[in-house]
Amino acid sequence: MVEEITDQNFAEETDNGVVLTDFWATWCGPCKMQSPVIDQLAEERQDVKFTKMDVDQNQETAKDLGIMAIPTLLIKKNGQIVDRLTGYTPKEKLNQILDQYTD
Repeated sequence: MVEEITDQNFAEETDNGVVLTDFWATWCGPCKMQSPVIDQLAEERQDVKFTKMDVDQNQETAKDLGIMAIPTLLIKKNGQIVDRLTGYTPKEKLNQILDQYTD
């Protein structure tokens, strides 16, 4: 399951373990392509927490993190940003990247 998060709970929801956050917007075409990939991975992987944040509704976090383009996928491990991917990322590549951060 992919959990919808906000500016208010971003830090709390992404501080433990490996967390992928999908920064997206409803009007973004590539975001609409990325979303099913994130949903599939969330079903398949129990070792990663999957979250998403609508940048139109939650501008503060995106601004603080310097997110200028979407989709941006941010990967955190124990609260530290370990990777950032901008633009559509295929499932196979995303799986390989996540494997680097999971034990």
